[in-house]
This record gives sequence, C-alpha cells and structure tokens, in this order.
Amino acid sequence: MSYYNDEERLAADVLKTIARSQAVKEYVQQSPNLYPLLFAAARRFVTGETVEDALRAADYLSAGGYRVSLEYIGENTTDIAACREAKTTFLRLIEEVGRRQADATVSFDLSHIGLSIDPGLAESHLLEMAEAANKQGVTLMISMEESTKTEQILRLYQKMAFLYTNIGITIQAHLHRSQEDLTHLLSLPGRIRIVKGAYKEPPEVALPRGEGVNQRYLELVERCTAARHPISIATHDAHLIQVIEQKGYAHLPFVEMEMLYGIQPELSKQLREKGVKLRIYLTYGTEWYLYLCHRLAEHPPNLFVALADMQDPTRTAEIPY
Repeated sequence: MSYYNDEERLAADVLKTIARSQAVKEYVQQSPNLYPLLFAAARRFVTGETVEDALRAADYLSAGGYRVSLEYIGENTTDIAACREAKTTFLRLIEEVGRRQADATVSFDLSHIGLSIDPGLAESHLLEMAEAANKQGVTLMISMEESTKTEQILRLYQKMAFLYTNIGITIQAHLHRSQEDLTHLLSLPGRIRIVKGAYKEPPEVALPRGEGVNQRYLELVERCTAARHPISIATHDAHLIQVIEQKGYAHLPFVEMEMLYGIQPELSKQLREKGVKLRIYLTYGTEWYLYLCHRLAEHPPNLFVALADMQDPTRTAEIPY
C-alpha cells in the first residue's frame, strides 16, 4: 500500500488547481494543436466524444459480463440553453440504454443540468430524466461535486428519492460530513455509490489522501453492508479492494464494485473472473479536460503514461478490456 510522496502530492494539487481554471480549459479547447494532443491522453479514460463511442464500449463490456454506467461529461454549466441541451442529451442516452435492456445506469452532475444557475431548473430537468428512466427501467446515479454544492445536491436527491426509487447518490469518504450524511441516506431506497473524493478541499472540510480516508471509506462500506443497503463500492485502491474481498463484502447480493473505464483494466478482469459484480464507469463528450486532470491527479505517475499516449495515440485506440 502506498500514498503520495511529497512530489506527487504537489503534482496532484497543481493538477486539481489547473482543472478548475476556466481560462486554461478554454485555451485547451480552442487550441488546434493542444486539443488533439491532450485528447490523445484523455482517450485512455474517456470512450470518445460521441454517444456512439460510449455505446460501442458499453455493448462490448456488457457482452463480457460487466455492468456499465454511462455519463455525458459536463459540469458547472452556466448557460440555460446548454443545460437544456445537456438534459436532452441525457434523455437520448436513457432511451438508448433502456432499449438495450442491459444492466446499465446513467450518471451525471446536477450542475450539468442547471444547479449552478437555479436549483429549480435542475430539479425540473431531473424530474423529466427520472420519469423517462423509470419508464425505461434505467437507474440514474447522481454524482457528487465540490463540497460547496454538497448540501444542495443532497437536498435535491432526498426530495427526488421519495418520488422515484430508480435514483442513486454518490458520497465522498474524504468529507468530514459524510458519516452524518450517510445516516440520512440509509433511510432512502436509492443505491449509494461510495468514492474517496477527487476534489481539492480545505482541511476543515476534508481529509487528505491517505490512511485516514481509507479507514473512513471502510467505515462507510461497513455501515451500508450492516444495513443491507444497495451500494456501489467505487475504488481502484488494490489494498482497499483486498480488504473488502477478505471481509466478504464484494459478493453480497446488494453490493457491486465499480471502476472507471481505462484504469487498471487487468484488475477489473481479475475481479470479474472471481464472480464479483463489477460496473465499469464510461464517460464521453467534449468536456473531458477536467476529467483528465482528475484522473492524473489521483495517480500522478499517470503523467508519464499520458506523455506516451500523446506521442503515440494508437496506444489508446482500442477498448482496454
């Protein structure tokens, strides 16, 4: 088991800071040279820029016995028309997933469909999506965002969970508030996805990466399993996965493991071969910049992999499973 050394911790902090810079993001997206170069690195973690790219990967993985979750990338959308367009895109994705009758969920950020503009707008879009998903037999999974949005996200989720049982929520282990939040979430029917947390947060709000987060993560898992509540254990931490397997959690009927597309596919294969219910989280779209920064920040040595991918884009041309 290893954690960041000083240089990796600094690199992770820099990447998380860069990820939040709108100026850097716009520069990358508008650069005819930089955009394709960085997209070559992003392709390791993103299925592509179109829904067809995502569905192709989803069909491939479903045929291999994996569950899948699909997300049209985007967050912090501040234009009403763009929020409506995102909602329409999610409705199409819900329809495509439902038509395939696969064990698939659709994931999204509430700030992608209006939360950054008006919680009422996000709620109306979520209602429309939830109704469509309910008719199609599709589960929606609300992602968690920066801690400044946590209260709004949980409030809206709890309101919707009384109307639709096909909506789940994500909780971040590194946030100090998560233990108390979980108490309320366990009273609701939706699946709970447990993640460590990728956002840069102040120490009064969250723990840094390390043993403290791992311990809290396991505590959250143990509380959910004790309550026999449906959960997605979302982690790539080999040590955590080993402990979870040893405790027998991974094979409980209401538990699934979840891993991000392109990260440790060999470990994913090993878990699947053991009979673990494993969901692969697939993303697509043109808003991949922030997602790439977070994936690199989670494991700074991936910077070297990214450089190699930029030099030879064929390294990420095939589905890595």
